[in-house]
Amino acid sequence: MKKFRKVLDGLTTSSPANPGGSPACGSAAGTPSTAPTPRELEIQETLMSEHFQICKTVRHGVPYQPTALAFDPVQKILAIGSRSGGVRLLGRPGVDCHCQHESGAAVLQLQFLINEGALVTACADDTLHLWNLRQRRPAILHSLKFNRERITFCHLPFQSKWLYVGTERGNTHIVNIESFILSGYVIMWNKAIELSTKTHPGPVVHLSDSPKDEGKLLIGFESGTIVMWDLRAKRTDFRIYYDEAIHSASWHHEGRQFMCSHSDGSLSMWNLRNTAKPFQVTFPHGKTQRDGRKESCKPILKVEYKTSRNSSEAFVVFSGGLSYDKAGRRPTLTIMHGKAITVLEMDYPIVDFLVLCETPYINEVQEPYAVVVLLEKDFVVVDLTQSNFPIFENPYPMDIHESPVTCTAYFADCPPDIIPVLYSIGAKHKKTGYSHKEWPVSGGTWTVGSQTYPEIIITGHADGSIKFWDATAITLQMLYKLKTSKVFEKPKSGDVGRSAELVEEDPYAVQMISWCPQSRILCVVGISAHVILYRFSKHDASTTITSLEVRLQCEMEDVISPSDTENTPSFSDPSGHSPQPQPPSPRSNTPDSMRDSIPCLKVKDRMIRMPPGYQAELVVQLLWVDGEPPQQITSLDLNSAYGLLALGNCNGLTVVDYLQKTILLCMSTLELYGSADPFQRLTRSPRKNRQSTSGLTELSDNQVSLDLERSKSPTSDHVNGHCTSPTSQPCLTGRARVPGGPEGPRLARRGPGRPPFRKAQSAACMEVSLPVSSLTEGYPSRRAMLQQLHGVSMYSHDEHHITTYSWSERESRENSFSRSRSSSVSSIDRETKEAVTTLQFAESYGRKSDTLPTPCLWVGTSLGLVLIIPMSIPTDEQERLEDPVTVAPTGTVLMLKGSILRIGFLDCGGALINSPYEVWRDQHAPDHPDRPRKRKLVNFSPSSSQEASGDGHLAVVCSERQAKVFFMPSQACLYVHNITESSFVLRADVVSVCNSVCLACFCANGHIMTLSLPSLRPLLDVNYLPLTDMRIARTFCFTNGGQALYLCSPTEIQRITYSQEMCDNLQEMLGELFTPIETPEAQNRGFLKGFFGGNAQTFDREELFGEAAAGKASRSLAQHIPGQGGMEGMKAAAGGVVGELARARIALDERGQRLGELEERTALMMTSAETFSKHAHELMLKCKDKKWYQF
Repeated sequence: MKKFRKVLDGLTTSSPANPGGSPACGSAAGTPSTAPTPRELEIQETLMSEHFQICKTVRHGVPYQPTALAFDPVQKILAIGSRSGGVRLLGRPGVDCHCQHESGAAVLQLQFLINEGALVTACADDTLHLWNLRQRRPAILHSLKFNRERITFCHLPFQSKWLYVGTERGNTHIVNIESFILSGYVIMWNKAIELSTKTHPGPVVHLSDSPKDEGKLLIGFESGTIVMWDLRAKRTDFRIYYDEAIHSASWHHEGRQFMCSHSDGSLSMWNLRNTAKPFQVTFPHGKTQRDGRKESCKPILKVEYKTSRNSSEAFVVFSGGLSYDKAGRRPTLTIMHGKAITVLEMDYPIVDFLVLCETPYINEVQEPYAVVVLLEKDFVVVDLTQSNFPIFENPYPMDIHESPVTCTAYFADCPPDIIPVLYSIGAKHKKTGYSHKEWPVSGGTWTVGSQTYPEIIITGHADGSIKFWDATAITLQMLYKLKTSKVFEKPKSGDVGRSAELVEEDPYAVQMISWCPQSRILCVVGISAHVILYRFSKHDASTTITSLEVRLQCEMEDVISPSDTENTPSFSDPSGHSPQPQPPSPRSNTPDSMRDSIPCLKVKDRMIRMPPGYQAELVVQLLWVDGEPPQQITSLDLNSAYGLLALGNCNGLTVVDYLQKTILLCMSTLELYGSADPFQRLTRSPRKNRQSTSGLTELSDNQVSLDLERSKSPTSDHVNGHCTSPTSQPCLTGRARVPGGPEGPRLARRGPGRPPFRKAQSAACMEVSLPVSSLTEGYPSRRAMLQQLHGVSMYSHDEHHITTYSWSERESRENSFSRSRSSSVSSIDRETKEAVTTLQFAESYGRKSDTLPTPCLWVGTSLGLVLIIPMSIPTDEQERLEDPVTVAPTGTVLMLKGSILRIGFLDCGGALINSPYEVWRDQHAPDHPDRPRKRKLVNFSPSSSQEASGDGHLAVVCSERQAKVFFMPSQACLYVHNITESSFVLRADVVSVCNSVCLACFCANGHIMTLSLPSLRPLLDVNYLPLTDMRIARTFCFTNGGQALYLCSPTEIQRITYSQEMCDNLQEMLGELFTPIETPEAQNRGFLKGFFGGNAQTFDREELFGEAAAGKASRSLAQHIPGQGGMEGMKAAAGGVVGELARARIALDERGQRLGELEERTALMMTSAETFSKHAHELMLKCKDKKWYQF
């Protein structure tokens, strides 16, 4: 624990920790404060570096680019492999684990060691891995790297420790699972085929042992050759040569026949008695043409042949096989049961499927009950026990990417009543028609941990939808879905001048979300420069949506660089400040140059019936101005206690009173400074003067005129952690034109430097093709990198497609934004706009002379400046709805290096000050005369005690490069910390951790850092996540409790923790993948049949494949690599006593587990022996008195 004692006085203007050169902070002119001197400040900091550790917790969503599928029928655990080398293990809800191969090679195939708690993965780098699933965090036990051959197919028989591995050369190798060493037994391709065959049979595509005899191995080659190999005799029993290529094969459980799928869309049935030709060939989807030939069909990629006791007809399930002439049809899964053929259309291409059966024994009646279908972007389970084949309701959140995710928000420790309310509303809109049976993937165990609190994740999507998710206790469950597009009229075809020109296909895409859980008010920022305010109600309502239109645009000639007016006072014509109202232009069929006062979207102007849930109340839209579309909104804040909404972009700031439905303030950033512009004091060499023109204060709804003395300051474009303004460019660069190409004329119409938006900028789909080093070294500023990425890569719904524009356009954009981020005039005089990057309502002090806190709006800009705007808000409820709110910019300016990202507040005891809020009330609930509905406001005073309410508070301000702590109202800088010099901060938040507060930062170089408050001591600095694509930058967010999340792929959300306490409790929160279950016994085949005829089918693989019989394999063929073996949890303590104790404890646990298993097996053997003795005694008594001829 560290105690800080610092005497503050009004003359303090810099921090002792301030690096030399620039002032650490200061007021507008650096004048002494007239505020009363505060008393001695004592703050005890409890957070230490031991309280922090980075750890991944859980991953949600369908695996991105899945490649393989496997299922353990006894443990009922499902495994999914992906192209990036990831493996997802799924069981009952809550049992969800993600593993990652360090090589990152694609997973080709998965094989469970059924009921053994282990999994074999075959990867594209020709390596086999054995995973231990008997621990909550699976780890690799062994690896085997093939050096000379490529792995194509693997097969592990049930209850066998020998794995068959087929290769691209056509050879079949055998691996011992226990030691992970190759056997000397090899089935060479040239021995499997006839010597007279002149062509290579191709890679091995299928391996399976015969259900009738485990000593027979069926080998399928790609060319169409099928071989039955006798493992004992080391020769072939038969060979089949078929004209069409083979994709898969499946046995009948009796082992007398099998089925193959082929590349021409046919299924062939083969009987072991006659292998000269198939006894049946069918084209399930091929019709006979007039000339008698079958129409050509697509390949059947996989087939499964399963039998059932209740029906004499078998189930045949396969994917593909449709005729080529049916263009546009979706991917299908076909289920054939007797003469009935059912075709199930899927939304995405089928990657793999598995038929789930009751028994793990391949020589028993299979009894299929479900089909697991792995799609490219989904995961479906079909119920086979019902004739209409309904699907199961998926308990996992596999539809996160239903529309590409564009932004995220994470709220921990929410009010406990909000989740049940959202769930009850969302349950009314759930789909029906699901199977009534329980979810079949029900393995593992999971219990809610002791330390749980309500958590909600909100995702915004490209189609304008918003989804609320229950994220409590590391699970994720859909609560409620809201469609923001219902607020607007559908754009008509050919409606020029609307949003179609700005964002052609996703005009409703969500860019930002602001949500107040206590008041249940939701604000949504869309890509078409609009803000929608929603209120929550349990009752439906019929109402009209109020629309406010804001004219907020910066003209080219409005800009004056600091050196233009050097040493010369800035005088503006007072008449220039008055807005000039202009009649709105027609809303359609308007040329670009004539568009004026037109919003991008049209709000519905009629009475609308709104269902229970979130209901739209107000829409604020920015307008076109003189043919220029509005700049996208870059910052937003909402305060329910004040009834105010603030939004900003690269042109200026707008404050809206959503209770009175009026606009209070609409000013450019330059006008907010007044005479307090800090840059007018800096000297520069003379430059050519430019004519000063009026700024912008024009509104179409509520015209105001603010006569302030202005001094033009250098400004810049904005990019913040969640969203970016990719359409803004320096006004002085003129219109960008692309020579040639179809996009040239369209780009030119959009004004200076506006990229032709095809769709919303999805966080899920923006891939970066640049190396990581260039992201941190080649781009000196965060804005340069983000602008280059936004300008060049436009996503489509197919994540594999990226539209790239000509180099001249890309280079011009890159050069416009590649500059060093600093507050010096030399680096900013090339910029022409100063963006509002963050907004925060708070009870604070607008002036140094203030003695009591008042409602204020803190405004952070892209130049590292912070403005404080005090407000006067009536306290009486009736007066609040009638009297105007007064907003008066004071010119108070604080300075930092880099664009401002986050502003937070602490009291004099170091505790976090939460913003005031209004307690939720249902405006559409029936009126009660005895209990009139009144606004109930909860205000947190800046000080924890009533007597010290006027003693001030601390303001924490974080920018891209620096963090500072100011004391208010004196505006003295207490602490300063330079977070990074070589990179920049993408996301920063003041969060609660371990009953204290800290500043959490995520940098572009992948570092996650935490700083103590208020002293800004570094507590954690871990190089965790390299910024390899924009998706991470746009979706990364921190929350209380030491948690964070980001979109790790277009379809998956990764949650992490940076709290040591949560890392310690993570084992308790995670589910158990393996549970001890007795392996089901094989069917009783009868005593006499098993006694006399069973020896023919016994097969000792150890005798054939062991080193004694087969010898050792060539060392150059494969290399054994020992794995971590579950020691990952002990890495931190590997060298000390703690590590030794941890190893001893794990060894004791494993020994105890093995002893328990041995005891169970001993008991089973005793029971079996007693049963055998009983049967033998009964047989002896029965046959005792019989003569030999009576048998």
